[in-house]
Amino acid sequence: MDTQLSARSPDASTAALPTAGAEVSGADRIDLGINAVDYSGYPDCRPEYLEAFQRLANLATASGVEGRTQVTIHAPLIHLAKAEIIRRGLACGVDYGRTMSCYEPDPSEAPCGRCDSCAIRAAAFAEVGIPDPLIR
Repeated sequence: MDTQLSARSPDASTAALPTAGAEVSGADRIDLGINAVDYSGYPDCRPEYLEAFQRLANLATASGVEGRTQVTIHAPLIHLAKAEIIRRGLACGVDYGRTMSCYEPDPSEAPCGRCDSCAIRAAAFAEVGIPDPLIR
């Protein structure tokens, strides 16, 4: 099976699973860490998708239909450059050695260094001017 294809196939679950959780818990806000740079391979990383899904979430949940809770979906990173996301993460103390962007890691869970996600991540770390802690 093409791992890139299988990584893309659950597009709707990016927002559907948190919507189900919001319905059960009564939450009215969902925050997603998606980014529009990824939209070419991941259609659920587009602002238009999020707007449409938010409308759907409020039509497809009992709390939305009954007017008890209107869910809003927020994606604060959606328009940021990947380098800016790294900078903000560093300012918050994110340990990027514990993050993974690769969709085809090797058996030891090291990034492949060849897929689009690895290339985008490498370019972002280079722009920030620090080494990617996952690259050995």
